[in-house]
Amino acid sequence: KAQKRALFHFLFSLRLETLVSNSWITSLRSVIQLGEATRKSTKAGAFSFFVFTAARNKFQPCSKKKAEPLFSFFLVGMTGFEPATPRTPCVCATRLRHIPKFGLQIYPFYFLYKQNLVSFEKEFAMKNLSIFFSIPIIAISCQNPNNKTEIALKEPAARGYSIEKVVDNLNNPWGMDWLPDGSLLITEKKGEIMLFRNDIKTKVSNVPEVYLRGQGGLMDLKLHPNYSENGWIYITYSSKEGSGEGGNTKLIRTKLKNNALTEIQSLYKAEPNSTTGLHFGSRIAFDNEGYLYFSIGERGNRDENPQDITRDCGKIYRLLDDGRIPPDNPFVNQPNAKKAIYSYGHRNPQGLAKHPITGTIWEHEHGPKGGDEINIIEKGKNYGWPVITYGVNYSGTPITSETSHPGMEQPIHYWVPSIAPCGMAFITGNQFPDWKGDLLVGSLKFNYVELLHLKGNKVIGREKIAEDIGRVRNVKMGPDGFIYVAVEGRGIFRLVPK
Repeated sequence: KAQKRALFHFLFSLRLETLVSNSWITSLRSVIQLGEATRKSTKAGAFSFFVFTAARNKFQPCSKKKAEPLFSFFLVGMTGFEPATPRTPCVCATRLRHIPKFGLQIYPFYFLYKQNLVSFEKEFAMKNLSIFFSIPIIAISCQNPNNKTEIALKEPAARGYSIEKVVDNLNNPWGMDWLPDGSLLITEKKGEIMLFRNDIKTKVSNVPEVYLRGQGGLMDLKLHPNYSENGWIYITYSSKEGSGEGGNTKLIRTKLKNNALTEIQSLYKAEPNSTTGLHFGSRIAFDNEGYLYFSIGERGNRDENPQDITRDCGKIYRLLDDGRIPPDNPFVNQPNAKKAIYSYGHRNPQGLAKHPITGTIWEHEHGPKGGDEINIIEKGKNYGWPVITYGVNYSGTPITSETSHPGMEQPIHYWVPSIAPCGMAFITGNQFPDWKGDLLVGSLKFNYVELLHLKGNKVIGREKIAEDIGRVRNVKMGPDGFIYVAVEGRGIFRLVPK
């Protein structure tokens, strides 16, 4: 108990002006370190942070059995980040860039108290908890001014649609597309493909092995526009193939026969591999000319990958449907450039869709803390990351002072705060006539689908639909004209007009 009191005395007596950086979890067996979560004001120079350091061999605050939940509660309590899927301590440590949320600050201490892992005197607790709770207040008061999303988000008074569950018991349904007979192919991030036909789920066999780490896994799936003639299915996933440890995003095409993948062909593999679990992308789209587009995130290497066309990652790629490089791609004649690149300067694009009228390819990508974007992809253009952004670091510190720069594209819409966009589709058909031509974007963070009303290429209104449905991983228009929403931990839902 004396050791535990000493540990927490150290914790609470940390001085506010101290900035502790580069804290990582090296081993649960030897050291438990919850690293940096900072807020910095460029005006006041004040910092808000929390660092928990417990040398296991010295303090032995708890057994390994209790260390795992202890870690989880500190992660949730001090960073406000709760993993949607199980993560390793090292992967979780990278999430300590998230800002502490005031409402969750007390949970670690409540947990420790309930587990009899720590006790301290009342006078000590009251004195230091007041200091502790002043930290998020400083963070809020010293927050940097940011550009805010200009168009207000509306919540409709009444729903003009019902929500029906179509496919249940899915863990993380990432990609989905419909076969000509109306059956549905669904990718599960963990590395499975499900065929949903006549209300029965069947697991597809011979799926390639995925590099399942962090945000990586089995991602998007898209049928060829002429699938009924050629049978090709396109898939992106994180793969261990290639140089270096870890994995990177790969694009394949394959055919489905007797509930198994056959004739698998490798079309593109990003290099080099990386062990980070961040920013794999990935979405797939075809344009009206039959060109194939797909996205790969910058893999957490923002200072090198997105602005360098000799490197993969942080790019939108364009190929012919058989994987060949189009001769008019923008960088085919530039020495050492990756010839498949169509645009660059992207962070983590997880939305890609063809505009139903213009045929242009629209993209959305995750910003950091704020600065999620919608872009119209144009040949050879630079979309700016990380030179320009409307977001800041998860710690609140600035990434750049610029939101615009010569030769770099502006988004047609951005979100501050972030909604964590995933999945995108234009509304087509006649089931939702008032929304026809508008844009759907799923929100992982806020558990709804955002309906963006468009006038040409301009967003003129925003509306919540399917509120509180859960973490939206994908949204698509079905062949029946209904809106389909893939929700983590739940399944596939359908919006049907009343």
